[in-house]
Amino acid sequence: MHRFITRQPILDRHEKVFGYELLPRPGDDEFWPAVTSGPTEAEPFPGAPTSGGWEELTDGARAFIKCTPEALIGGLAAQLPRDQVVLSVQARRESNETVVKACQALKDAGFMIALENFDGTWEDPLAEIAKIIKMDIIASTDRAQWLFIRKYQPLGTAFVAHKVETRTQFQTAIQQGYAYFQGQFFLRPAATPAAEVTPTKLVYLLVLAAVTRPEIDVQEVANTIKHDLALSYKLLRFLNSARFAFHTQIRSIRHALLLLGQNEIRKWIGLISVTSLGEGGPPILVSLALVRAAFCESLAPLVGAAKRQSDYFFLGLLSSLDVLMRRPMRVILADLPIAPDVGAALGGEQNTMRNVLQTVLSYEQGHWEEFSQLARKLEVREEKLSELYLQALRWSRELTRAGKDEPVAAKSA
Repeated sequence: MHRFITRQPILDRHEKVFGYELLPRPGDDEFWPAVTSGPTEAEPFPGAPTSGGWEELTDGARAFIKCTPEALIGGLAAQLPRDQVVLSVQARRESNETVVKACQALKDAGFMIALENFDGTWEDPLAEIAKIIKMDIIASTDRAQWLFIRKYQPLGTAFVAHKVETRTQFQTAIQQGYAYFQGQFFLRPAATPAAEVTPTKLVYLLVLAAVTRPEIDVQEVANTIKHDLALSYKLLRFLNSARFAFHTQIRSIRHALLLLGQNEIRKWIGLISVTSLGEGGPPILVSLALVRAAFCESLAPLVGAAKRQSDYFFLGLLSSLDVLMRRPMRVILADLPIAPDVGAALGGEQNTMRNVLQTVLSYEQGHWEEFSQLARKLEVREEKLSELYLQALRWSRELTRAGKDEPVAAKSA
């Protein structure tokens, strides 16, 4: 059976990733990848990934996995990697003593237990076993949440605010005492006057403008980049990483630009620029931009646009630029000479590119019904899209690692 899985980040107060809740499509296997209660001779956990496989899904953060009572009692949950997962258990008004014992045994074995859908209006022995309690902030009053948190925090319990959709809700949840936050709040552009573009970020925008022109002027790009030593340094360090494996060390921007073709120039310089624009903001935004870029690019050949993969790459890469820069998308697009249909799609107009972007976003957010409808509209097999999503996660992770390789000595131009 083919499995569909996406992930939703759980952030701390500084908007750094604490973990990801893995969200399988309803009807798919509970665990990703599936494990069985009966080991085989060849492998103890059929279908389960190596430790690297889990990191591929979560970038090394904790994976929150919903567990049924049967998985807890029957031993399936115990087969998961205890140092990489959080076992999420649904709270119930009628306590199940067998489930409680199973959770206690899992906790004693080193697993982290999270309790969901518990609002404190009834007694649940699992609340004292759980290391984490997740609360729906819409389901109860602010005072009820405050009292509940004050009751269990002395036990060392951490709280996750669930369904945090706005910046205001995020700030309120921090004041309430929540440690972690789950929802789409970090994807909402700030409802404030457009932030001033600093001189450094202006350089990144100028570089983006230079590489999104129909025809790239290598000299223009080199001259723009060399005005910012930090950007030159990042680009050269990245291009000299193991990912590219050039035969000779690249020591100047001009050298790098001449070695790369037009599409590769757009892709890698655009990527470095957007990553740099994201500095100081939530790292998850850059991670999402990379995944979306790879996902959209891989879809281009499937919708008859193989020769425009770089445009589809930019479609995904720029899709959260308004949040990164805290400026309206229409203002940003006015400064970037990107292809008209790319700009139209980013601005919300319906076209093929917008359908591709919406397909990527619906998969990312686990809106499975909408995803299926869009896949049919694009005439692309859903199973193929699932594969491409996992490949995009892998690519993003590899790319992030490549960017952290040891720096090299370099000239500025």
